[in-house]
Amino acid sequence: MNIDWIHFTPFASLAGGMVLGVAAAIFILVNGRILGISGILGGLLPPKLGDTTWRLAFLLGLFAAPSVFHALVPTQYITEPRIDATDWMVVAAGLLVGIGTRYASGCTSGHGVCGLSNLSPRSLLATCSFMLAGFVMVYVMRHLTVI
Repeated sequence: MNIDWIHFTPFASLAGGMVLGVAAAIFILVNGRILGISGILGGLLPPKLGDTTWRLAFLLGLFAAPSVFHALVPTQYITEPRIDATDWMVVAAGLLVGIGTRYASGCTSGHGVCGLSNLSPRSLLATCSFMLAGFVMVYVMRHLTVI
């Protein structure tokens, strides 16, 4: 196994995980709700009166965050993400993740961060399933694919 040391970012990943954990804790303390992106987005379809403003504000913040990051951080510290996949593979992956979150009644942020911290057996099973599916797909794509 070779580690791509140039793109190996343990400190950035740790910092991102810590920010996500703190955000999830603040969100549940302030709103009494689980910070799960699929649940927040799914709550807009169909929209419920009085429940859309905070959901839209959250999603707007989620999409605006990279622009704010680029405005605040010097460009020498920003690296362009590298995705070794075609556009169609990214679209297919996004659709499969969306289908998976519907079957699991939540996403990795809801189950993996909030559900596990609440000691939810359902979230433990969902998180293990997400991880196993990811491991299998990486193995298949790197070792068994002829495409």
